[in-house]
Amino acid sequence: MKWKKFKIKTVTDAEDIIISTLYDIGLEGAQIEDKVPLTAMEKELMFVDILPDGPEDDGIAYLSFFVEETEDGTLTVNGEEKTEEEILSQVKEELESLRMFCQIGEGSITVDETEDIDWINNWKKYFKQFYVDDILIIPSWEEVKEEDKDKMIIHIDPGTAFGTGMHETTQLCIRQLKKYVTSETELLDVGTGSGILSIIALKMGAKHAVGTDLDPCAVPAVEENKEVNGIAPESFDMMIGNIIDDKEVQDKVGYECYDIVVANILADVLVPLTPVIVNQMKPGAVYITSGIIDDKEQTVVDAVKAAGLEILEVTYQGEWVSVTARKQA
Repeated sequence: MKWKKFKIKTVTDAEDIIISTLYDIGLEGAQIEDKVPLTAMEKELMFVDILPDGPEDDGIAYLSFFVEETEDGTLTVNGEEKTEEEILSQVKEELESLRMFCQIGEGSITVDETEDIDWINNWKKYFKQFYVDDILIIPSWEEVKEEDKDKMIIHIDPGTAFGTGMHETTQLCIRQLKKYVTSETELLDVGTGSGILSIIALKMGAKHAVGTDLDPCAVPAVEENKEVNGIAPESFDMMIGNIIDDKEVQDKVGYECYDIVVANILADVLVPLTPVIVNQMKPGAVYITSGIIDDKEQTVVDAVKAAGLEILEVTYQGEWVSVTARKQA
């Protein structure tokens, strides 16, 4: 499958309005290139803690829109066949209309043909089956080898939005869950993403799991992964919202309900989360955290202690850290 790429040079302040305007004419899925620093929320959703210093923001942005091209060179927009010239003319007309009431910068457009890529499924070639000790984590499109059939097998299709479990921080959490999950465990998974930690805990025998996430995409990801792993629908519930400051989410999740809380997110999020989440934990409950780059270890340890929790263990993998603690019984 081939694509035509329409790339617009503009300014960062005009990104949203141009994307919205061109969406209305059938150009969807904009790729944005700029030098605007990531927000804390964007870092969380990208699972990034510390970034190298980037170039200074110059206010310039490039927006790229991809249009499918058939073998005979016809382009398809909103199910309608159009020529490159027709699309180019329409985009120019929309940009000129925007100039009437906002700054869009240069507004120049270049057109290129991309290589033949399956944009939706291309990520799959980077996700291969792997082991966390005696647990095999495998995508649905790979076969389980005969010698692996006696292992705990977790099928995870993260899609394009969430991690696969290959990251060190996820593996640190998995190893801690193995130590503490029992048949009576009520688990709260903050920032559940693909649902991998809850699913593994349930496969280990946990009684019930609740996952929270900021991204609505977590809902279909979790549902698909529950189904492929044979997880009963009623054993794993999902909620979208910010448990740190949303009282409605806190109330839905419940208070003093959980034997284990696992939070594989950023150190800067764990600090405000910890004094809140102790209210969801039963007396004696275990708190498993990760997503902590090594030079943020003490920051998280201090936050955990300040919330009245007892540090049980600090574990390491590569440059990443997991802090496990317990609420006083």
